[in-house]
Amino acid sequence: MSSSSLPVLTIQPATLADIPTIIQLAEATWEPTYRFIVSKEQIEYMYRVIYTPTSLQRQMSDDGHTFLLLHADGHPAGYASFSRLPAGNGIFKLHKIYILPSHQGQGFGQNLIEAVEETTRQIGGKTLELNVNRHNPAISFYERLGFQRHREEDIAIGPYWMNDYVMRKELA
Repeated sequence: MSSSSLPVLTIQPATLADIPTIIQLAEATWEPTYRFIVSKEQIEYMYRVIYTPTSLQRQMSDDGHTFLLLHADGHPAGYASFSRLPAGNGIFKLHKIYILPSHQGQGFGQNLIEAVEETTRQIGGKTLELNVNRHNPAISFYERLGFQRHREEDIAIGPYWMNDYVMRKELA
């Protein structure tokens, strides 16, 4: 395979103007990511809570979430969001990372996590943590990138529960 066939990747901070793009990516990734883990009703409920334009605007403007958009050959292919945890101590939380199903398995997720790690390091981050459903096959992906299971956490989302691992990676 020649190197010219590899897509050109760019990762840039998203702005409020990128909310429609984030929603398009979420629509394409959300259901395939969760369909074997939680019920259709729970998927739909959570999506409605997290991915309305108003909710995304609040995450960016009020909650201090930084969104990064990944483009492959100029086309949106994934995104991540993260923020500093209020407790301080240099702990940041990766809230979201999604890659289009058609682009998975090509290293894009690793590129996006590395961009999050680099950005958080630059602003004083010492630790990056994330929540992942205890039945999500992505656990092995996170472990390959150096995340370790830190604790279990059960989170109510409306009438539903997310049964997660909190995974952590030291950025030193």
